[in-house]
Amino acid sequence: MTLTQLEYIVALDTWRHFVLASEKCFVTQPTLSMQIQKLEEELEVKIFDRTKQPVVPTEIGVGIIAQARIVLREAGLINQLIAEQKNTMTGELRMGIIPTLAPYLLPQLFKNISEKYPQVKLIIKETITEEVVHELKNNRIDCGIVVTPLNDHAIKEDVLFYEELFVYVSKKNVLHNNKKYVLPSEIDPSQLWLLEEGHCFRSQVLNLCELRKYSDLHFKYETGNIETLKRMVDKSDGITILPELAVMEFNKAQLNQVKRLKEPSPAREVSLVTHRDHLKTKLIKTLKEEILAIVPKPMHKLQNKKIVEINY
Repeated sequence: MTLTQLEYIVALDTWRHFVLASEKCFVTQPTLSMQIQKLEEELEVKIFDRTKQPVVPTEIGVGIIAQARIVLREAGLINQLIAEQKNTMTGELRMGIIPTLAPYLLPQLFKNISEKYPQVKLIIKETITEEVVHELKNNRIDCGIVVTPLNDHAIKEDVLFYEELFVYVSKKNVLHNNKKYVLPSEIDPSQLWLLEEGHCFRSQVLNLCELRKYSDLHFKYETGNIETLKRMVDKSDGITILPELAVMEFNKAQLNQVKRLKEPSPAREVSLVTHRDHLKTKLIKTLKEEILAIVPKPMHKLQNKKIVEINY
């Protein structure tokens, strides 16, 4: 039994396709298949059921693969120990980030890391929270930047900052004039523009505006992009809810369309998440420091803010 063979069975379990798994391992499909078969012969069990498409682990295979993931994580600690002993900042860091944070953090984050740590390769995947968690558990990424709490015992959450939520109102909307603060009860559900299903920010807006009690909501348009929501409001008499980092980029005219909700201000908690058995501690610690350097210090604390519930 070799570490390479363990990597191959983990890859096949992750991707559930021999060709795709071999591509991810940078070997030919016959090589991967042969090594997995050799491991099965050595253990005298079938790890995968090849009669099904996509290929799936057998009952005993599930346990073997789970143990293989543990072994590979532990083996990875050796490289981490060597890097820390040499006090070098090198290697590859795979990160997932949700779309409602990516446009406001990534440009500056990528610039800072590439300039300060040229030997660090940052690989970023923009996707929804559910997928970030799935990728972490399957060791496809090293960390993620998402909205928490996740309430998942397998995931470690390290809070970064708290992002206040604001109301963005069309100039044509009745709430635009002479209104410094807006109450959630004043928001007309028929005028509210939302992100599409699957986004945690959508869930928070529904809870904030108490819209879950309406069973017959019909929204004219749904998108996965906050910038699109802003433009839809500008072209209509609608309303949307925006996170603080998005509002910080507004010009003076746009800021006149922003209304606050009464204190304690609704907010979302943003965290750096990892698998509890994660590696690359030094790289992840550096990533956290660089993110905090980008975000204004007042956002580091929950003062006068209240976290809005998320329904995952």
